[in-house]
Formats: sequence, structure tokens, C-alpha cells
Amino acid sequence: MELATLDVRPINPEEQGQWDELMRAHHYLGFRAIVGEALKYVAILEGRWVGLIGWGTAAFKIRPRDAWIGWKPPQQWRRLKFLANNVRFLILPGERLPNLASKILGMNLKRLSEDWRQAHGHPIVMAETFVDMSRFQGTCYKAAGWLPLGETRGFRRNGSKYYHHGNKKMIFVRPLRKDSISLLKDPLLNPKLFNEEGIMDINTINLDDKEGLIEHLRRIPEPRMARGIRHNRISVLAVAICAILSGARTFAAIGEWAGRASQSMLQRFGCRWNRTKKIYDAPSEPTIRRLLQQIDAAAVDKELGNWLLLHLDNTVQQAIAIDGKTLRGSKAQSGKQTHLMSAFLHHQGVVIAQTQVDDKSNEITAVRPLLEDIDIGGMVVTADAMHTQRDTATFLVQQKKADYFFTVKDNQATLKCDIETLHLEAFPPSA
Repeated sequence: MELATLDVRPINPEEQGQWDELMRAHHYLGFRAIVGEALKYVAILEGRWVGLIGWGTAAFKIRPRDAWIGWKPPQQWRRLKFLANNVRFLILPGERLPNLASKILGMNLKRLSEDWRQAHGHPIVMAETFVDMSRFQGTCYKAAGWLPLGETRGFRRNGSKYYHHGNKKMIFVRPLRKDSISLLKDPLLNPKLFNEEGIMDINTINLDDKEGLIEHLRRIPEPRMARGIRHNRISVLAVAICAILSGARTFAAIGEWAGRASQSMLQRFGCRWNRTKKIYDAPSEPTIRRLLQQIDAAAVDKELGNWLLLHLDNTVQQAIAIDGKTLRGSKAQSGKQTHLMSAFLHHQGVVIAQTQVDDKSNEITAVRPLLEDIDIGGMVVTADAMHTQRDTATFLVQQKKADYFFTVKDNQATLKCDIETLHLEAFPPSA
């Protein structure tokens, strides 16, 4: 029988009971439940179920696997969720077709990571399983490209304790992408694993060069009194900014990110050397919070915006949008809500500059101070109809050496009429 029509997919909610009952009845280990994050699959051939696969969270500690990956314990605890364990695999009775098991495994692995992302909010980069070699040879796993790493020590985990049962099993792993190991052992968590929660990969950013982040941070004045300073402002700001670029959104998250950073990264940030412990100390959450509350926000915004412009992908034609938003729940000294004017990159969605709009003014006059200190030469600035002003266009073209793309509405009646008389719909789009 041909396997061309074989389909492997996650079960539907109404199939849950049938899947559990079949697994309980026919798998040699039986079945009760899959603990933690889990996915259940069914393999269907010519309309009938021929196989079942269950995936759960990875084993907490496996010596051969951990040595093979090369990660350290703190990395292991944080990255385990990017591994999935094939806790159950069952070919249903009567289905003994050549290559069926390896075909099901191969098809399942092709979609496992994306299915996991949709179900649990993050991808899977490596799969693992245990094979009882007294019963099986692991042939289907080997045929599907899995790698044997050695045997377990014969322990099982119950809660926080381990019990020796003596039943050793062979450990198999299967990387799901070429860079699986490097992602799992990176000193800092790569935003590739987070569905773009972070803006960029911190392991590759420009920190130390002439136009690196550290050099830009040197230009920001120190707001604290000299007495009692243990962590210099540059290292604290560098830690905070890189944490935010990695996805941290609160002071607590920034502090946790700093505590997880490797010694090599803390050294690059210029963190304090602890002579007693012989390590680089990461700034604590209170230290980070106090400095960020005192620092000149405008100076940070300016330097960070310029650094981001230099660092982001220059192969992409950059377009900058300018727009104003009122901060919900905010209140200025005048009693009015705070209104900010921002400039952000279309492609990356990164804010590179922002300024507060004066209560007695409007967004039109805020364009010049917003873009005055950033290099936007050769870029295209887009804005809504409010900013379709001659002075703004002149400023962008003559002083900033940029181009513009403005919307024209009734606030520029003469210009709108001139454009309509051109009958642009008669012109074909440019190639």
C-alpha cells in the first residue's frame, strides 16, 4: 500500500477521548496524561487512523544530552521549553506497512515547531525521546534522522525527587534546524526563538566599535552624585537597553535579564569586576530602576536613535513615519494629557526619536525638533495630511537631505486641485 496519501496532523478537540483511549489500550506503557505543554497527533491513511504521537515537555536533566548540547545549567533551565519530548509513539494494531513509522515521524517533525508556536507561543528547535532497548531497536528513529546519544542512568523523577528503577533507555535527539545547538547555548536568548518579541539579536550588535552603543552612551551625562556609585551609568544603560531590545518590558524583567547575562557579555557591557568573587557583577533591578528614573530621557533617546540608525540593516531602503499620539492616562503640569511626536522606521517598526508636543503648539512645529539631531539623509519621510506643509518639505529636502511622501487633502485645497488636474489614473504605474 502506498504512503502517498498519509497525513499527520494535530488532533481536534472532539478526538481527544478517542486518542487517549487508543493510547491507553495499545501502548505498552499505557496512558494517563501528558504533563505540561503538550501536543497530540494522529496519522491518517486512506481515511483511517494508523498511528498516534504524543509530545510533552523535555526531560529536566539528561547528562548525555546536556553534554552534547554544551549548555550550562542556567541556560538549560531557561531553554528547556524549546525542546519537546516524544513521550508516546504508537502504530495501531494491524498497521504493519514498510517505512510507516519513520514516515510518520518525518512528517510530524516538519510541522512540529510551527504547531508548537501556535499552541504555546514559542517554537521547538530540538526533539528528544527515550527508547527501551530491551523491547525496541529504535530503527524508525534512526531512519528518520534521530541521533543516539547514550543511555539514561535508570532514574525516574517524581516531583522534586529522583528514584532509581534500573530500567535504562537509549536517548535519541533530532535537531529541527541547522542552528539548533547554537541557539540553545547562546550566552543571551536569541529573539529568533521569541516570534520577534525582541528587536535584534544581542549577540551580534555593535557594542564596542567607534560608533557602537558604548560610545554613544558615553555622551549621556551622569545624573547621580559621585559618592556611593558602584555601577557606572554606561554599563547600567547598556544592560537596560539590550534587555529591552531582547524583549524585556518591565524593570523586573530587565533585572532578571541582567542576572542571566553571561560573564563575557557583562565584561563587554563594562560591568563592575568583583575582586572577591572574581566575577563581573550585573546591576540589580533597584540599581537599574533608580538610574533610569534619574537619567536625561531626551539625551538617551537621541543617542539611542542615532545608534539604531547606524546598526539596523542598511540593505533595506529606509522609510521613516512621523506621527503623534496622546498617552492614555498621562497628565502634564498644565493638567492636559501628554502628547508625543514620534519617528519610527517602517521596516523594523523601531522608534528612533520622539519629542513632547508643547501644550501651546501642535504637531506641525514639532517636526523640526524631532528630526533635528538624527541623520536621515537619503531616507523617505512619510506623514499624514497635517504635515503637508511647505516649510516641512523644505526642511526635509534642503537641511536633512531626505525625501518625503505626504498625503494631500482639503487642508491644501490648491495643491489637491493641481494634482487632480493631472489625472494620474491615466498614468500606468512605474515598473
